Amino acid sequence: MSRISNAFSSFFGILFGGELPSSVAAAYGYVKAKDVKPAPPPPPPAPVARPADGALQLLGILQRDARLIDFLMEDIAAYSDDQVGAAVRPLHEHSRAALAKYVRFGPVIDGVEGTVAKASAAGGAQGVKFVGNVPAGPPPKEGTLRHRGWKAQSIELPQVGGKQDLTIVAPAEIEIE
Repeated sequence: MSRISNAFSSFFGILFGGELPSSVAAAYGYVKAKDVKPAPPPPPPAPVARPADGALQLLGILQRDARLIDFLMEDIAAYSDDQVGAAVRPLHEHSRAALAKYVRFGPVIDGVEGTVAKASAAGGAQGVKFVGNVPAGPPPKEGTLRHRGWKAQSIELPQVGGKQDLTIVAPAEIEIE
């Protein structure tokens, strides 16, 4: 008998009230639409840092501050050595300043070039490259230091916005007249 009374309650509730009575909805496991809260949208995925991101960001900084990529991509064969030299001086100055702003460099081997240095001072096989008359077999223990090497002691690149496309190293420039 309860099904018949629920049917009448439903009919008259919808006819006069515009909705299913809550007692009928509860009896059959239905929830009224106004009682249902929409699920919150899922949070956006966290940006995933790729290994190349820092390199692309640094290239972008060197392009922005020194126009390095413009210079490297230019065919300089038609220019005289004096013209190339004149272009390189400000490029060097601006590139050096940009690097110094974001990266602190130090020597791999802190020694005097031209003196004997131990390979172990480099801190591992990746820190030294043997040049000259290198014997076959195991690497030598020491030799004459020709270049102290460089290692990044600290890198402090600016934060990147989540939607920034780092593959755009330098945006196109359009002049409006």
